[in-house]
Amino acid sequence: MGERKGQNLYYPPDYDPKAGGLNKWQGTHALRERARKIHLGILIIRFEMPYNIWCDGCKNHIGMGVRYNAEKKKVGMYYSTPVYQFRMKCHLCDNHFEIKTDPQNLDYEIVSGARRQENRWDPTQNEQIVPETKEVQRKLFDDAMYKLEHGAKDTQAAEEAKPVLGRLFQRNDSVWRDDFEANSRLRAQFRIRKKELKLQEEKDNALLARSSLSVALLPESDNDRRMAHLMRLHSSKTVHEKDKERRSAILNRPVLPSTSAIAAVTPKLAGVGKLDSRSLGIVKRPVSEADALDNSTTERSEKRPRFGEDDNQNTANDRTVSKAVEMRPQLLLCDYGSGSSDSD
Repeated sequence: MGERKGQNLYYPPDYDPKAGGLNKWQGTHALRERARKIHLGILIIRFEMPYNIWCDGCKNHIGMGVRYNAEKKKVGMYYSTPVYQFRMKCHLCDNHFEIKTDPQNLDYEIVSGARRQENRWDPTQNEQIVPETKEVQRKLFDDAMYKLEHGAKDTQAAEEAKPVLGRLFQRNDSVWRDDFEANSRLRAQFRIRKKELKLQEEKDNALLARSSLSVALLPESDNDRRMAHLMRLHSSKTVHEKDKERRSAILNRPVLPSTSAIAAVTPKLAGVGKLDSRSLGIVKRPVSEADALDNSTTERSEKRPRFGEDDNQNTANDRTVSKAVEMRPQLLLCDYGSGSSDSD
């Protein structure tokens, strides 16, 4: 079928074989649109992402194996190996990132526009088979003693790995003996987990809709649940319960001060000392004749005989009281607001 490619091309009537090939006669490139920048040394190729990266424009993750239409150009040489650089546009935003080859380390290097997700480790730590370097290969070829020591180390490592390999074979035989059954159990677990995630997503969306928020909710934890139980944003008692407790407190409160209140006041009065009229600022006024008569009248009234005593003595006492009242000075009513000094 490959030999028919050259025969299935359309040659127009005015085609001149002396001009060369059909593409040269039409003034086009064999790669068509992929070679539109060929005069700048740029060729459009299909580039596959060699590892996981983070885009600097949209901050999204781009997985290994994602393919792009990249502009390929030669930027240098590493000895006799050319170094190529690839420029491509992110499919999630307008950012462009550039990646170039690194022949020295057999890897790719990010030039700009992206950041590599570091998932590299030392393969010797997880007991992977590592190819020998050129120096070790040269020693194995030239030095027989080094080759013997190297073989002894390999034999010892194989003996140590036998128990681990045996357990792996037993587990593989017990779990994956029936591939269909194991796959069915695994898919059933995935379906249950998928339903749980979907239900949780619906709850989160309902909560965000009620709160008018647009933030990403993190999964709940036991610590969050304990803190939510300890924190209460509303009262634990109703208004009626609070009123009932307030009324019971008022009804159970003693009318008179308790002995504890008196005991609390007593130490304060202990340092005051003996109270008398002078310390309290009380001044006695001189006794006048009218006050003396009032006092005597009061004493006589207290000494009045009870029911059944002599009525003549009571009549004499009443007359004495009436005379004393008539002898008391009377207050004069004067109007100081009207009239003048001339009228006085």
